Amino acid sequence: MAQLWKGRFKKELAAQTNDFNSSITFDSRMFEEDIKGSIAHVSMLGACNIIEKSESEKIAEELEKILSDIKSGALNIDMTAEDIHTFIEGELTNRLGKTGKRLHTARSRNDQVALDIRLTLRKEISEIEEKIKELIGVICGKAEDNKSTIMPGYTHLQRAQPITFAHHLMAYAAMLCRDLDRLSDVKKRMNVCPLGCCALAGTTYPIDRNMTAELLEFDSISLNSLDGVSDRDFCIELACALSIIMVHLSRFSEEIIMWCSWEFKFVELDDAFSTGSSIMPQKKNPDIAELVRGKSGRVFGDLTALLTVMKGIALAYNKDMQEDKEAVFDAVDTVKMCLTAFTPMIDTMTVLKENMRNAAAKGFINATDCADYLVGKGLPFRDAYKATGELVALCIDKGLTLETLPLKEYKKICDLFDEGVYEAITLEKCVADRLSAGGPGAESIEVQLAAAREKINKANNG
Repeated sequence: MAQLWKGRFKKELAAQTNDFNSSITFDSRMFEEDIKGSIAHVSMLGACNIIEKSESEKIAEELEKILSDIKSGALNIDMTAEDIHTFIEGELTNRLGKTGKRLHTARSRNDQVALDIRLTLRKEISEIEEKIKELIGVICGKAEDNKSTIMPGYTHLQRAQPITFAHHLMAYAAMLCRDLDRLSDVKKRMNVCPLGCCALAGTTYPIDRNMTAELLEFDSISLNSLDGVSDRDFCIELACALSIIMVHLSRFSEEIIMWCSWEFKFVELDDAFSTGSSIMPQKKNPDIAELVRGKSGRVFGDLTALLTVMKGIALAYNKDMQEDKEAVFDAVDTVKMCLTAFTPMIDTMTVLKENMRNAAAKGFINATDCADYLVGKGLPFRDAYKATGELVALCIDKGLTLETLPLKEYKKICDLFDEGVYEAITLEKCVADRLSAGGPGAESIEVQLAAAREKINKANNG
C-alpha cells in the first residue's frame, strides 16, 4: 500500500525502514475511532461546502461499510500498511476512487492521530472505571460480611491495635474510590477535540471545528493548534492514574499473599485462583496476587517511558510521539487484565475468622485501651502509658497476656486498676469503643460502606 506522503520522494522506502517506521501493529486497534473521526470530519466538510454534500455523504456511507466489514471479518486489516489511517484511507480510495481522495481535505495525520488516541483512551477509561466499580462492590460485600470479624491492625508489620476485617477492607475501597475520581479527571481533561489543528497551524479552509467536536461528543476544542497536535499530557496523566491503581492493587496483593501463608492463615484462596508446585504437592500458591504485584512494575515502566519520550521534544509533532501508543495501551491493557483477575479472586476467597481472632488475642494489641482505662480513672495519659508498658513487660516475663494477668499484679503497678479493666480490654470492646469517624466501629463501617456505594452510584449516573 502506497504511503500517503510518497509524492516528494523518488526512491522506494527500504523494507527495514518501512518496518521500523510502521505503527499499524499497535495502532490498528484504533480502527473504529479512526473511522468515526473521519465520518465526523467529512460530514463537516460537506456541511461547510468545502466538498460537495453528495460526495461527503457517499464517503461517510462507505466508511460505515468499511467499519462493518472490519468488524465482521469480511475485511482484514493489511498489516503491511504504514498505519491504520493509511489503510482505511487507502481502502476508501480503492472503493470510491477520486471521491475517496477528498476525505483528507483540511486534515493532517497529526490532528487525526491526536484525535484517534483521545477517542480510544476515552473509551478505555470508561471500561476501567466499570471494572474498578465492580471491585469496590465486591470489597463492600466482603466487608458487610465481616463487620464483627476481629483481626490485628498493624504498623511496621507489628501487631498494633484490634480492628475488624471490614475496616481493613474498606481502606482499599477508599483508595479505589479516589482512583475513580482520578480517572474521571483525566477523562475530563482529555475530552478536548484536536481535529482541525491540521499539521500544526490550522487550515485555510472554512472548517467548523465545533461541529466535529460536537459530533464526536467532546466538551470543547483545543484552543492552540500547536498544542492540539503535540499534547500528550493526557497519556502521561492516564498512565500516572493507572500506576496509582496498580500501587493499590499491588499493596492489596502483598497482604493477600501474606494472609495465605501458614504464618498468617487469615484467608484461603479458591482453587480456581491458585496454582500448585511442580515438585511440592502440598503447595497452594497465590499466583494471581503475585502476578498483579509483579505487573505493577510494568505499568510504572510505561509511565516512565512516556515521560522520557516527551521530555525533550520541541513543538509541534515529532515522530518520537509514535511511541506514546505502545506505552499507554500496554498500561491500559495491563490494568484491565489485573482487575479482571483480581476481583473474582477477592470475591471467592474464604475468610478464616477464628485465625484472625486468635492472632488479635496475642501481641498486647489492647495495650492502648488499657492505658485509656487508666486515663478514664483520672491518670494523665503519659503516666498511664508508662504503667501499661510496665504491665506488658511483666506479662512477657511471666508468659501471660493482659487478659490473664491477675488483678493483684495490675495493682502493684497502679492501684487505680480494678475488676473493670478486664472488660475494658476485651477485643470486642476495644473495637466497639472506637467511635471516632473513620474508625473500625460498626457505625463507622456503615458510613464507609454507604460512601463507597454512593460513589459507585454517582459514577454510574455520571
